[in-house]
Amino acid sequence: MGFLGNSSGFSDKLKKLLLLPLLLSFLLTFSLSEVIFEERFEDGWQSRWVKSDWKKSEGKAGSFKHTAGKWAGDPDDKGIQTSTDARHFAISAKIPEFSNKNRTLVLQYSIKFEQEIECGGGYIKLLSGFVNQKKFGGDTPYSVMFGPDLCGTQTKKLHVIVSYQGQNYPIKKDLQCETDKLAHFYTFILRPDASYSVLIDNRERESGSMYSDWDILPPRKIKDTKAKKPADWDDREYIEDPNDVKPEGYDSIPAEIPDPKAKEPDNWDEEEDGLWKPPKIPNPAYKGPWRRKKIKNPNYKGKWKNQWIDNPEFEDDPDLYVLKPIKYVGIEVWQVKAGAIYDNILICDDPEYAKQVVEEVFAHRESEKEAFEEAEKVRKAREEEEAQRAREEGERRRRERGHDRRYRDKERYRDRYRRHHRRDYLDDYHDEL
Repeated sequence: MGFLGNSSGFSDKLKKLLLLPLLLSFLLTFSLSEVIFEERFEDGWQSRWVKSDWKKSEGKAGSFKHTAGKWAGDPDDKGIQTSTDARHFAISAKIPEFSNKNRTLVLQYSIKFEQEIECGGGYIKLLSGFVNQKKFGGDTPYSVMFGPDLCGTQTKKLHVIVSYQGQNYPIKKDLQCETDKLAHFYTFILRPDASYSVLIDNRERESGSMYSDWDILPPRKIKDTKAKKPADWDDREYIEDPNDVKPEGYDSIPAEIPDPKAKEPDNWDEEEDGLWKPPKIPNPAYKGPWRRKKIKNPNYKGKWKNQWIDNPEFEDDPDLYVLKPIKYVGIEVWQVKAGAIYDNILICDDPEYAKQVVEEVFAHRESEKEAFEEAEKVRKAREEEEAQRAREEGERRRRERGHDRRYRDKERYRDRYRRHHRRDYLDDYHDEL
């Protein structure tokens, strides 16, 4: 028993020693990663954010309210919601200055469109250089603009716009955003090799390279427009079989033959109708004009294509992915119908941490869906009740109009009767005189 006890203790120590490198690796990974800015809009968020006065003098500046919304998975998890229809919204926060040179940039946030937005944006911006936050607006330069933009049923675009040497470049791919009324996470990851990924709710929707998916630099390779197909280039995939021989008597096979099932009509008169001949039908033995069989061309080299050559205008920029140092994060949108809730804004260099944030918030995902479904039931019941009241009011007005019409008709009849009756009486009176 003592030997077994000692063995068990030795085994536990061995397990701990084996786990130690893994633990150190885990701690080292997280110690090297950095969260530049994270905003959950908890108490005190107003001290970090500055509401812009942009469009205020024109009476077109909207306001934000601190709320979890009408349906929330966690009622204590609040964001900031656009709250005035047909307005411009602009608000920003200063963050610790951050350069993504030789580092991965992760920009992530959640947004929920509780309203029928009709037309408007739901994107977010990263800003560089000095920004007068009280004047932050649509004309303020930015380094990244990322997020959804909706208009009607046709436009449901997901913007990914990056700034390079002072000019904005939108991604060439047609990315689509979500259009329902639940919260969704949007994540943009930009890496030091100029590769990128776009995720929605932790699922990758698009990936690629800044070299190919933005028209920032000329392409590395171009087609050689001066190249011509060599004279001996054989691009025939199939050729006629030179050994194929036409069968003897093939050309004598007629295309049509008399119908063997046809019979001369009983009322056919040769003297009047002429000699009866059966009608023609297609000959099943006829195969059309003879052609040699096709075989694979042993000299086939493939379809000729212009060759790709190095583009003489391409000049590589190893810092293509590097943005100007980020100093601010901002929300600047215009919306016909307000009601979008921004939350869970994150700027960091660790995609794994961003993934964990989504998983943490989505632990309440089912509760949010249930709350939304309940809110929809209440909304539909209220709309049906309002529609019923409108129908009843319309019916009441129709009845009143009908009653008034019948009353007026009755009075007109009485007037005509009185006038007619008085004339008859007077006529009788004059006759008597």
